Amino acid sequence: MSADFWAGYISGAVGILIGNPLDLIKVRLQARDAIASQSATSYARQFESKSALVAGTAAPVLGYGALNALLFVSYNRSEAAINAALGAPPNLWSTWFAGAIGGLATWVVSTPTELVKCRAQLSSPPVSSWNIAKQVFKAEGVRGLYVGGLVTALRDSIGYGFYFWSYELSSRWVESNRQDRSAFSQDAAKVLLCGGLAGVVTWASVFPLDVIKTRVQAQTFDATTTPLLGSSGSSAQKRLGAVQVARYAYREGGVGVFFRGLTVCSVRAFIVNAVQWAVYEWIMLELGQGRNKRVEPT
Repeated sequence: MSADFWAGYISGAVGILIGNPLDLIKVRLQARDAIASQSATSYARQFESKSALVAGTAAPVLGYGALNALLFVSYNRSEAAINAALGAPPNLWSTWFAGAIGGLATWVVSTPTELVKCRAQLSSPPVSSWNIAKQVFKAEGVRGLYVGGLVTALRDSIGYGFYFWSYELSSRWVESNRQDRSAFSQDAAKVLLCGGLAGVVTWASVFPLDVIKTRVQAQTFDATTTPLLGSSGSSAQKRLGAVQVARYAYREGGVGVFFRGLTVCSVRAFIVNAVQWAVYEWIMLELGQGRNKRVEPT
């Protein structure tokens, strides 16, 4: 396996372990009535049991490690191929498109991972990720694990385009404004700052899509029993699509509903992605594949 595969895999798993508590709050804020009020007390109540701290982590730790590995490998190869095809040096446009291609490539992993994670975090009483995955597969087969796949693919493609674009942009800005280019402490601070900013920019760019994705994937086979959509009185076992979910959400809370949980998500995004990028860059450096060494197209 390549250096960027292992760097991506390990950094992705580390990011999930660090960010899960805040991710749990984000998902429950996005879900209708999962958290009654947005106060410090209501947030604290989400962690009254020790298991709540790790609710839904099994699927992401396994899945997101693979997702992150696939993301970085696809991004690096796509950027090298785009620049080689255009005969141009690395630039922010090719960075965005390569990130979008990388994000789209992760769809096959991210959709089932997100679906299991969301349902595990919303389940009451708690249900393990493994049991949820088995229940979905038994009831609906592989297709059931890919509910919300289209909106997830759209979210990941756009989001990861901005992810790599904002990291590269902020890295260039920091490099152009620092004096001692050889100081390790400044390198570490740069990676942490740029990684954190990239995470915040990414989520801000796609948060409404993430809200819709969460609500689509949290629907059970019988849409009338889902905690997100309430009781509609219909007996038909049919899920609402992304557009229908968006319409219901807008009727429920207007435009603001699509940004519910953004503050918590931004705090989480800064912390997780600062650490994630630091781990990624450190592993790449240790394996002789630092930022100054570009990946060749294959």
